[in-house]
Amino acid sequence: MTITRADVEAAAARTAGWVRSTPVLRAEDLPRPAWLKLEFLQHTGTFKARGAFNRILAAREQGDLDARVGIVVASGGNAGLANAHAAARLGVPATVFVPTTAPQVKVDGLRRLGAEVVQLGAEYAVAYAGAVEHAAATGAVYCHAYDQPEIAAGAGVVGAELLDQLAGEVDTVVVAVGGGGLMAGIAAAVEGAAQVVAVEPATIPTLHAALAAGEPVDVGVSGVAADSLGARRIGDIAFDVAVRARVRSVLVADDGIVAARRRLWEQHRIVVEHGAAAALAALLDGAHVPAPGERVAVVLCGANTDPADLSARKPPPG
Repeated sequence: MTITRADVEAAAARTAGWVRSTPVLRAEDLPRPAWLKLEFLQHTGTFKARGAFNRILAAREQGDLDARVGIVVASGGNAGLANAHAAARLGVPATVFVPTTAPQVKVDGLRRLGAEVVQLGAEYAVAYAGAVEHAAATGAVYCHAYDQPEIAAGAGVVGAELLDQLAGEVDTVVVAVGGGGLMAGIAAAVEGAAQVVAVEPATIPTLHAALAAGEPVDVGVSGVAADSLGARRIGDIAFDVAVRARVRSVLVADDGIVAARRRLWEQHRIVVEHGAAAALAALLDGAHVPAPGERVAVVLCGANTDPADLSARKPPPG
């Protein structure tokens, strides 16, 4: 399986009117100034609403969506929120399997959206197996958290939108990676126009390990960003696109992720989850050092987090 720019363009047309065009912000306070793509302002707080709408709308177009049973998804939280939102907007039921470790703020959000929530297992892989079984038993449309062409192509509209907003004046797009749907979509969208730097926590190196092994492999899941970047292995689509588009993979430490998240709050009053902050950490920690004149955009992909810890320390004066 793979996706191309044509798939992203089809997703953009299909989801127009269902998703938000999110803004960009120029950040001058970084080691080198960069654009921040504020995708956390998307419906349900993450980019995943784009893929969710694209997947469900495509299934409806193809006659595969039974309005009585709707859709099912396995998710650490964000994909579930996105698909529950899209299903509610489209008038079909949603069942969401989440790990027992999913943050309560995400579980509560799922229920507010009307989804049936099934908590199963301590890791995403266990919830995934339960969702697949549910789809087979009921005929519900299965919406993968990241490894389906419609899901990845929908996410890729972020990249197409970014190119339009910056009039093509971008050389590098920095994006966090869990299962890799967002990275794959963006890499397909900007292929031939910009490079992609894929950022992962050192504790969950799905893409990094796959590139070293020459194929997707299982990795351990731990660390501060595990709730949103906690896939056990990179998706097949993501691996294929990463190899084809020569995506650069870098790793960041948990303390760097925490510092980047706090910096976004203290300097810009932006609240994001740790998974989103990982992308910025690559610039702050030197995992990616832009060349002189390199035009960089950082995708801030999600904000479903508890902001209480950000107020534990007062921001600097001035």
